[in-house]
Amino acid sequence: MKYFFHPEAEAEHLAEVAFYESRRKGLGGRYLASFGAAMERVCRDPKQFRIECEPDLRRIFLRGFPFAIIYRDVGRQIQVLAVAHRRRRPGYWATRI
Repeated sequence: MKYFFHPEAEAEHLAEVAFYESRRKGLGGRYLASFGAAMERVCRDPKQFRIECEPDLRRIFLRGFPFAIIYRDVGRQIQVLAVAHRRRRPGYWATRI
């Protein structure tokens, strides 16, 4: 199974890579590795993670970073709706549905 980004989620994701890399060389790469590992788990079994918002929005937390990936299964692909900081603006991504 493959995944694709909502345009705003992709912008968030790329901004986080740039932010972490600007803080310390290589940290952006660690963020990318954490994101990639999370998405591998999601793509293997998208229904294994907690429902964040009924009926079908789910989340997975990134290891080592304060973010959750909000996603949904759309046919044979996963749509990433948000890469949301766990403590900032809860639910701001709901308008992307």
